[in-house]
Amino acid sequence: MYVYVNGEIVPYEEARVSAFDHGFLYGIGLFETFRTYEGHPFLLDDHLARLNRGLSELRIQKQVSRAEALGIIERLLRANGLQDAYVRFNVSAGVGGLGLSMEQYSHPTVIVYMKPLPPSAPPEGKEGVVLTTRRNSPEGDERLKSHHYLNNIIGKWELGRRVDVEGIFLNRDGQVAEGIVSNIFWVKDGVVYTPAPSVGILNGVTRQFVIALLERLHIPIKEGAYPLSHLQEADEVFITNSLQEIVPLHCIGRRSYSGKHGPVTCALQHHYRRFTDTLWTRNELKERMNE
Repeated sequence: MYVYVNGEIVPYEEARVSAFDHGFLYGIGLFETFRTYEGHPFLLDDHLARLNRGLSELRIQKQVSRAEALGIIERLLRANGLQDAYVRFNVSAGVGGLGLSMEQYSHPTVIVYMKPLPPSAPPEGKEGVVLTTRRNSPEGDERLKSHHYLNNIIGKWELGRRVDVEGIFLNRDGQVAEGIVSNIFWVKDGVVYTPAPSVGILNGVTRQFVIALLERLHIPIKEGAYPLSHLQEADEVFITNSLQEIVPLHCIGRRSYSGKHGPVTCALQHHYRRFTDTLWTRNELKERMNE
């Protein structure tokens, strides 16, 4: 497989980053993970918007344009012989001296990774496991999709190697937060609930799209801070991320849910795929949703 590094397409084994890159030394860097459908990167504009906001916050002097991102992705798809692919777009601070810098980072490192898509979730959905590891607080005002991933890794260690399970974080106050690599939603009496960003979650791009889709379908959606008991009393539960899309949870502990038969989950999965089949820009999505 091939990877993009600062303008060049190179084999994975030849990809290099400086030992003095502050993304390596201090975790100053961001990434976006998304997938392509028949060569089209879904919700690319939204991923770039979040990436670019974060780069400004981290004082990294780089804004990734749509044209630049598309060019890199197209080159990598050709090099790797793929159309449906996993893409990780990574920007780190770049080379600096030892010590915490007060200066702007003017020469960032841009690496774009690509590989075949991982296996889909099981048809029946996944099992949810409430983690004893608590979700840490964001480093700043809101959580960035940054290189600071130790909390997620500790949650993954707790969960183990099972691929049919998603770990669910509670925050320090015992409120439902998010999955290890997903956002979480649940349905009770026809109303969809999901933790608000103020709980300390990553405001996922797929999460935001699903909320917009729920609003367009006139399905009530509420964001807030909810205890675990609220989730346990749900009729349906599902998780979202850019790679696996919308995945039902059929149980959390001893509590069973509608899983793949949940009416709201099924409706969202159907409409989500309507957009990924043909559309991949935010403006086109808005136009389609207004039809």
